[in-house]
Amino acid sequence: MSTPSENIAAVDHAITSRMSARAFTQQPVSRELITEILQVASRAPSGTNTQPWQVYVLQGESRDSLVDKVCAAHEAIRANPELAQQYQEQYDYYPKQWISPFIDRRRENGWGLYGLLGIGKADKEQMHLQSQRNFKFFDAPVGLMFTINPVMGRGSMFDYGMFVQNIMLAARARGLHTCPQAAWNSFHSIILPHIGAGEGEMLVCGLSLGWADESDKVNTFTTPRVPVAEFTHWVD
Repeated sequence: MSTPSENIAAVDHAITSRMSARAFTQQPVSRELITEILQVASRAPSGTNTQPWQVYVLQGESRDSLVDKVCAAHEAIRANPELAQQYQEQYDYYPKQWISPFIDRRRENGWGLYGLLGIGKADKEQMHLQSQRNFKFFDAPVGLMFTINPVMGRGSMFDYGMFVQNIMLAARARGLHTCPQAAWNSFHSIILPHIGAGEGEMLVCGLSLGWADESDKVNTFTTPRVPVAEFTHWVD
């Protein structure tokens, strides 16, 4: 039987070793293992136990053909930026107007990653290619797409975040890595028909799942966190 300290160490390790992996190996992930992860993750709390999530798992041909479709749309937008108007998110993941400190953290994150990869501000070609890595699931063999019925309120998106976090931690406990991706959201008009989603479903996000390529330097990128004292207010 595990001791309390061993349980703490295991949970803490899953949380602190989780990262957004951006390079994966081709080692397959079995359906049994994916099912196990989803079963554990389904214990996430949700308001009045609504469990608002629907999960679509893509592997093999279904994964590859979606990659081809979305990458083609991404390339078309590059050739004709006006086409971006055809691909709008179903909900605002990011604010319409950025303010500090959030915009500062966003910039720090973006230029930190690009700096590690040697991509300069004027290097539009490499920026485009790195952005497109999102739509290849960073070569992960498994892609997950998450949907919700848009009748659900904002609180259900809070519930959804806990569910996706559970997936990432359960995967991590089994030696896998993940990358949650809002980048897919603009291409919902391609994705939802591809996965067979019903009319009453909205794309929440995608997620790459697999075994991280430890030899790729992109996976050495670590995002900073502000100190606890900066976001905690003790109310006496």
